[in-house]
Amino acid sequence: MADEIVLLSTWPSMFSMRVRVALAEKGLEYEYREEDLWNKSPLLLKMNPVHKKIPVLIHNGKPICESMIIVEYIDEVWNHKSPLLPTDPYQRAEARFWADYVDKKLYDIGKKIIWSTKGEEQETDKKEFIECLKLLERELGDNPYFGGENFGFVDVSLVTFSCWFHTYESYGNFNIETECPKLIAWTKRCLEKESVSSSLADPHKIHDFASGMRKRFGIE
Repeated sequence: MADEIVLLSTWPSMFSMRVRVALAEKGLEYEYREEDLWNKSPLLLKMNPVHKKIPVLIHNGKPICESMIIVEYIDEVWNHKSPLLPTDPYQRAEARFWADYVDKKLYDIGKKIIWSTKGEEQETDKKEFIECLKLLERELGDNPYFGGENFGFVDVSLVTFSCWFHTYESYGNFNIETECPKLIAWTKRCLEKESVSSSLADPHKIHDFASGMRKRFGIE
């Protein structure tokens, strides 16, 4: 019997895009269900009663929550092609560390640039955001991907932020390519993969979405 795979998502979410990239890497077919986060569906509330957040992957009726946990689950269950995590335990731990860094540092700082801070405080956040990107760029080194020669777990965790780069730049008044040229080259390399280009939202639509939300929240 074929696997029944459903993804509860919302299109601008970089976290949901991670799951879409991982599913595409594995060549899996699934049902995509767009969620209205202002009016969450009964299915979402049932499948993620703790956090009530997207993304949620429903595999044969069983929910898996939190984007990188979902990505790891996908990699373990469908291990027939395109491995995302390395086999070596130490390298796996390193990959999990950097994916966690993206979530705990880059996301939190970037969120403040778009949604909250102004003036000197925003300048501080902008500098910290750029330093985070530079640190990731140093970790990438001269490798084509964070996984070395192969697209992998850390690449999945970070590449979905790239469609938000234009929005970060717009509200933070800086240029990522000027600051981190190797990271932008890596982004372009990732976008050559069908699994990535077909899963990421259009950067200009993301900017329009962020602008609309800022107006809704009275920020602009």
